[in-house]
Amino acid sequence: MSAQTDAPESTNGAGGAVGGIDLGGTKIEAIITDRSHRVLGSARHPTPTSGGPADVANAMAAALTEAAKAAQLEPAQLGGVGVGSPGTIDSDAGTVAHADNLPGWLAPFPLAAALHSALGTRIVLGNDVAVATTAEFELGAGRPYDSLLGVFWGTGIGGGLVLDGKLWRGRGAAGEIGHTVIRQGGRRCPCGRRGCLEAYAGRAAMEAHARRMHDHGAGTKLFELAAEHNRDRLTSGIWERALEHGDKVATRLIDRAVTALGAGVASAVNLLDVEAVVIGGGLGVRFGEPYRVRIVDAMMPHLFNDTRPPAVHVASLGDLGGALGASLLVQ
Repeated sequence: MSAQTDAPESTNGAGGAVGGIDLGGTKIEAIITDRSHRVLGSARHPTPTSGGPADVANAMAAALTEAAKAAQLEPAQLGGVGVGSPGTIDSDAGTVAHADNLPGWLAPFPLAAALHSALGTRIVLGNDVAVATTAEFELGAGRPYDSLLGVFWGTGIGGGLVLDGKLWRGRGAAGEIGHTVIRQGGRRCPCGRRGCLEAYAGRAAMEAHARRMHDHGAGTKLFELAAEHNRDRLTSGIWERALEHGDKVATRLIDRAVTALGAGVASAVNLLDVEAVVIGGGLGVRFGEPYRVRIVDAMMPHLFNDTRPPAVHVASLGDLGGALGASLLVQ
């Protein structure tokens, strides 16, 4: 689903340049691309942890402005800016609501209008995971396939679907693999329900669990490492460093996440029988090939058609996949 502000007569921009913003739970990635999807400039800013949607919108505009400056352009010269956002997107109103992993973002907020005012160019909104899946399908690891499940392992667990060569949105909420129930009556998910995959494998849920364990006396370097690296959240890099230190809490929670991902992804494959699965997101890309193998191993006991499992790839576009997918909304 996408939403856009009123477009100017020309959407070609300066030499066909457009912008893309990937709004994540811990970072905002902004890029400028040309007609060939070549990145001309980029910027990464932390996602605000306090305030509200207006503060997040300001940070997004600042990141895009910095990326445009790196490309020697002004934002108003662009043919438009695509935005991949979590939450519920209203295609008519240009609003985003229920972005649960962002500060104070429950009610609909006019994100397209706010960015249009700040940047002076056309704004197109899309679901963050849907645009990242589209990018992998058109430009990345999903190119050989006609059907694809994108699984984005980050602050939450997002999913995107391509069926018969087309992005499948359902009634607007297709692909929400993070809210597949893997354990009835299980852990509380950030969505408020119980037993969701995201409650076991989402970075925000893992951080909350690690903090509870730490408060009850479990020894862990996670929060010490975060402080050393000036992080107020447990980013993918902090989890990786903790694992490298042999941190028992981090190892336990990541092992549990892999097991949960195996069950959740296998259940989706049993339903849809897609040709391929692409694993992306901050943790998916950071952990890369070794964890792809582990997730495949965790999937296998749950696959109905275990003699013909889907191909499983790490997202080949890396951290820029979401922003590249967002840029495709205006290209």
